[in-house]
Amino acid sequence: MSTPASAADAAAPPPPQRTVQVRPARDDDVAAIVTIVAENVRLGHLLPRSAADVRHSLDNWLVADRDGSIIGIGSLLVMTPVLVEVRSLAVAPAAVGQGIGAALVRGLIAEARRRGFPTIFALTRAVGFFTRLGFSITEHERFPEKVWRDCVLCPLRERCDETAVVMALHDQAGDPDDTATSGDARP
Repeated sequence: MSTPASAADAAAPPPPQRTVQVRPARDDDVAAIVTIVAENVRLGHLLPRSAADVRHSLDNWLVADRDGSIIGIGSLLVMTPVLVEVRSLAVAPAAVGQGIGAALVRGLIAEARRRGFPTIFALTRAVGFFTRLGFSITEHERFPEKVWRDCVLCPLRERCDETAVVMALHDQAGDPDDTATSGDARP
């Protein structure tokens, strides 16, 4: 008599958990970061970033590393001593919807707090994603530093389809809501 499939399945060990670690980017991550940026530039989600740009700002990048593969990226861009932007947030297409984007944003928020910034913001099309993480909608005009630094170079500057979102970090006691799902945002 053979063993029923359900008994055999119950005896089989579960598949190993694939862990994702959000960590600071390293020099050997630059090629993967540039690849994810380029994929998202083609999709219209991000502005281009060269390998030289990434290397120059490497201390501001976090990556989501799953078993040695980079599946998500995000960076901080210091605008002023009191204002920092979430920028170049993107998740590899195969990893979208797995909470990777939310984990990256939580990591970037924690890093901004650690550095003492009282305010963090983003320009995004993924408004719901950011509001679920505790950001509030605001006006672009609140960030003239961003407009003059990056928006003037953007091909969509005359018909911008992004929404400004902001979070005050000094009155946030804990981490943002952990229930948000992943998403991509353009800076």
